[in-house]
Amino acid sequence: MPYRCLGPASAGSRHATIPLFDEVTKTTPEKSLIVKLKYHAGRNSHGRITCRHKGGRHARQYRLVDFGRSKLDVAGTIAAIEYDPNRNCRIALVHYKDGAKGYILAAKDLEVGATVQSYSAQGEPNTGNAMKLRHIPQGLEVHNVELQPGKGGQLARSAGALARLMAIDGDFAILALPSGELRRVPADCRATIGVVGNLDANIRNLGKAGRSRWLGIRPTVRGNAQNPIAHPLGGGEGHTNGGRQHCSPWGLVDGKKTRLPKNRNNVFIIRRRDGRALTTEK
Repeated sequence: MPYRCLGPASAGSRHATIPLFDEVTKTTPEKSLIVKLKYHAGRNSHGRITCRHKGGRHARQYRLVDFGRSKLDVAGTIAAIEYDPNRNCRIALVHYKDGAKGYILAAKDLEVGATVQSYSAQGEPNTGNAMKLRHIPQGLEVHNVELQPGKGGQLARSAGALARLMAIDGDFAILALPSGELRRVPADCRATIGVVGNLDANIRNLGKAGRSRWLGIRPTVRGNAQNPIAHPLGGGEGHTNGGRQHCSPWGLVDGKKTRLPKNRNNVFIIRRRDGRALTTEK
């Protein structure tokens, strides 16, 4: 996706880059495939903030994307490529032969007029087609990979993401994930052929603080710039941290691992993303 660099007409536009949206062919969403999205701004059901620095974003409508590719053995035609404010990749509107409509993630090089299909068995391994991992040729790049059969895609869904099918080992498929992790996934899980589009999504330059506020990202204040009542690192003369290790506002040390050592999913991991191999065997 190409970007347009703004001129230095103001401080906010001096370094800002704006996407051209050349691949977008339809600007209004399909009315039957959108729902009202209630925004909680990082608050839980009790109204307490559980995720900080959220709030004040532009109103959005949620597009009902078919991550499970549940329309089996029915061919569909790509009718439009659309912008989705809820994700950094584009989505494709599919018109199926039985009259139904649906959204799928727009893969790289997927254009209007192309035919896509979700197979229940062996099928054509073309870009945009979906099938079980056991029926996909080894070595292909896939995205929108399920972790449990029938649950819907959960892996490799962001812009430019891909997972490579390395091998089929009995009832499991071995995938190389974008993080570098080598993982077993049940071979009956479904995946979509190709790479997620909009590969240049991460090189965007917002240019000003206001564009972050439009996205619902509120300012983050350093701990040592706060008052002692608000943060353990606050107060003092100058930029001192009081001699203690950097921590969260509640005193938790930064960088603490949150994954349980005995996580039950460890049996599916062959090589961690940091390069360490797990000794646990399936």
